[in-house]
Amino acid sequence: MANGKLSFEQLKKEVKAGNIDTVIASFPDMQGRLMGKRFEANYFVDGAYEETHGCNYLLAVDVDMEPVPGYKSASWEKGYGDYVIKPDLDTIRLCPWLPKTALLLSDLLDHHTHELVPYAPRSILKKQMARLADMKMKAYFASELEFYVFDQSFKDAYNGGYRTLSTPSHLNEDYNLLQTTKDENLMRAIRNGLYGAGVTVENSKGEAWAGQEEINVKYDAVLPMADTHVFLKHACKEIAQVMGQSLTFMAKPNYSWAGSSSHVHQSLWTADGKTPLFHDKAGNHGMSAMMEQYLAGQLTHAGEITYFLAPFINSYKRYMAGTFAPTRAVWSFDNRTAGYRICGVDTKAIRVECRVGGADLNPYLAFAALLAAGLDGIENKMKLEPAFAGDAYDKSKKLREIPKTLREATEMLDGSKLLRKALGDDVVDHYVHTAKWEQFEYDRRVTDWEVRRGFENY
Repeated sequence: MANGKLSFEQLKKEVKAGNIDTVIASFPDMQGRLMGKRFEANYFVDGAYEETHGCNYLLAVDVDMEPVPGYKSASWEKGYGDYVIKPDLDTIRLCPWLPKTALLLSDLLDHHTHELVPYAPRSILKKQMARLADMKMKAYFASELEFYVFDQSFKDAYNGGYRTLSTPSHLNEDYNLLQTTKDENLMRAIRNGLYGAGVTVENSKGEAWAGQEEINVKYDAVLPMADTHVFLKHACKEIAQVMGQSLTFMAKPNYSWAGSSSHVHQSLWTADGKTPLFHDKAGNHGMSAMMEQYLAGQLTHAGEITYFLAPFINSYKRYMAGTFAPTRAVWSFDNRTAGYRICGVDTKAIRVECRVGGADLNPYLAFAALLAAGLDGIENKMKLEPAFAGDAYDKSKKLREIPKTLREATEMLDGSKLLRKALGDDVVDHYVHTAKWEQFEYDRRVTDWEVRRGFENY
């Protein structure tokens, strides 16, 4: 076993030796959560690795797992049939925090045709990867993840209505080693657990509020990076649960707290992964013409792709001036007030950092949308606007705005010619319906804020 990653042959040996007795076959759902089944390990390696099945409602439910009416793909009228869950044997990892357990990711296939389900998140990203392959290119991505850590278990947090939560640290943790020491019992377990699962963890650090942490892992090819992202989130929650604590990847869990982001770093390389296509020594700060076109595409389509970077009502509460969360879709060199930042200038590591996404994004959908927009810029040789300098929060400046609400982002997604061409009408319609349901569910709810504000005064 090499650092937590296993080949299928290694898995079979570990099962035979009695070191593994449980194999989890998982897949990412629309919300970026891992769904799946736990297999008796011998049964899995003897044949179940070929395929298993799951109800097709799993890509037609909301975050509460309620079947949502109106999807073309699955409904009561159609009887909610099966998907084929096809394990990807290149994704097997140990789960050191669970006894004798390994986990792998899977694709979803149509039960009748055995073709990839087009609106499954992994399928959507694979479609953009095919475009890259046709262009003889390879994408490398990295996603940072921020989250809040709490003393209470998930069950206790739930039973308390999420109103009595306390964090291990009570002061701002941003780079503060004394404050992050208070979180270290859990964070050390997370770093070591992920390393034991074969994830190359770079570091963890305190973020800009009490109990807020960030964890970073090494960049990778775009699909393995998305796989790592969902595995990392799942692992963090499981490790917290094992230790009697909880954590959240909500973009804005509290009005007064700093939001939690998922900054996405992107670069394109030759198909063999050896030559950086974004780097040109003669270019502006080392930027190639291709990089400028790629970035221009993302800026041009920034509003259209925002839903895939901010998929929930809560996501938009994060976009507040002066909080290090962007409000304007402009680009800059090393300026954290802008939605898009260039990092690694004048080196082969030069890359685009998209700062728009929250920690609640689904990486497959976010990466696919960013690629679709960037590749459109390359294909149409779009010209990059001048770099922004200064304070992008300044309301006196007329700058491209990031959509301020889910409703606005949904309208832009629905009307996107780019995404309908790149992802397909059925895919866009599927996620537009998902977004509209999220909005519908929110619009009919009465919030604590409304009650406190209006009980006596209205």
